[in-house]
Order: sequence, then C-alpha cells, then structure tokens
Amino acid sequence: MILLVFIAFLAITALADDPTDAQDYSFSPHVGSGRGLSYAITGKGRITGVRVWEAYNNYIYGLQLRYGYTWNRPIGYQYGRVQEINLFDDEAIVELSGKYAHFIQSLVFTTNLGRCLYAGQPRGHSFNMYPNAEKAELRFISGRFHGAITSIGAHWAVVSKPNGTNHKYV
Repeated sequence: MILLVFIAFLAITALADDPTDAQDYSFSPHVGSGRGLSYAITGKGRITGVRVWEAYNNYIYGLQLRYGYTWNRPIGYQYGRVQEINLFDDEAIVELSGKYAHFIQSLVFTTNLGRCLYAGQPRGHSFNMYPNAEKAELRFISGRFHGAITSIGAHWAVVSKPNGTNHKYV
C-alpha cells in the first residue's frame, strides 16, 4: 500500500513540470516478484537514452535513464554487459516488453521509429507494456531490486513542447 502511495506521489511530482491532461497519463502495473528495495527513475522532459546491465546468460542487474543531457543515478548494480540506446530528436520509447520470473529476465525498449534495445535472456513469463494515449511515451519507470531487478512498471504520458517554441523539450 505504501508503495502505491509513493508511486502516485512520484507520478504527480514527475509530471508537474509538464502541462499534460490527466487522461494522457497511464500506468503499466509492475511485473516480477517485487522483492527488495523500491526504486523510481524520473526526470524532466523526454527520455533521451537508456542503459541496461545484463548478467551473462542471466537477468537484468541495473537500469539507467537519461533525460536531456543528464544520466540519472543507476538503479540496481552495474554488473555484467551494458546495453545502451541513445534516442534521436523526436524519438520516444513507446513500448516496454520482456520476460520475468523472480527477477526481470529480459527487457526490450521499442521506440516510435522502430528501433529497439534488447537486453537479458528471454526466459520466463512474457509481458508487454504500452501507453493508453496515442501520443504518449515512457516518462519514468519504477519497481524493486534485490541483487538484480525484481520488478518493473512503466509510467506513460504525453510530453509537450515548451510554450511558444518549435524545438524538442529536453
């Protein structure tokens, strides 16, 4: 219960800098065992990069997002091989899928341009997360970790450009 209140607070706080309509926000519920410490990776503006640390022939150990030009603090552990995708201008993450058991086994971040970041080993139960609103994109992720990532959920919203400008919001 405390985790749900915390996530709702983060959603409101993270989206407060962005004048979106409440109907443009959606949440894809957490998958995985959900054991360990809570995390939320948030930032202002669009996600412009993703890093995922995968253990060799195993599961996802760590996650990191970049908003604008700034990388957030990594969540989990920087162990194993790192996979990274840097997004182009006006490119956004529109789907998060993968496999899970006790830990998150694999992740696939898909963009609106059809590019993908694949990490981990495809074993376990499948999941597929995407926004409810047509022009929404991934805004932040949350979940739990204990040694490796044990759960992940996705928060989606429409990212508006700054008032009176034609350039990308970073």
